Amino acid sequence: MAQGPNYKVKFRRRREGKTNYYKRYTYVLNRTDRIVIRITNKHVIVQFMRLNPKGDITVSAAHSTELRKFGWKGDENNSSACYLTGYLAGMRAKKSGITKATADIGLFTPTVGARVFYALKGAIDSGVEIPIGDVQVSNDRIVGKHVAEYAKKIEQEDPEKYKRIFSRYILRGLDPKDLPSHFKDVLSSIKGEK
Repeated sequence: MAQGPNYKVKFRRRREGKTNYYKRYTYVLNRTDRIVIRITNKHVIVQFMRLNPKGDITVSAAHSTELRKFGWKGDENNSSACYLTGYLAGMRAKKSGITKATADIGLFTPTVGARVFYALKGAIDSGVEIPIGDVQVSNDRIVGKHVAEYAKKIEQEDPEKYKRIFSRYILRGLDPKDLPSHFKDVLSSIKGEK
């Protein structure tokens, strides 16, 4: 570690790699509401935040575990779950009076096909205006068509591998080949929430 009279210790969260203070500064200057998306190893968290000098205020939020009450039986951090969580958070944000937001993806590096953009697409489809540029999001991946096709292929080639790979889906009572229709059912139940 550097030493000397001119050395200035960086902020703790910067040293830990948790906060990019330059990005944070630009959000403060914009004074707009933010949609904050965080993806963990198991879950997706989408929050709409409002800037406050004393600390950010969470206006509305959705967690991928909440999808279970709408009947979701798939994984809680795949592309479909990201979209549904973003859609749910967007609906709640609209009820709270948020119509426009800026995307805050934190320290995540934006890449083509990233799950962060599926959550943003869900929030946009719910009616919240979020500028994301020309990012392309595959509708087949949103509904889980790629998972269904892969499950069909693996089941024909190696039934044991199929049972091993999709054991959590089967345990929850969902045939992975039916994921697109299951997604549509869950989305319609989310849309029906008042």
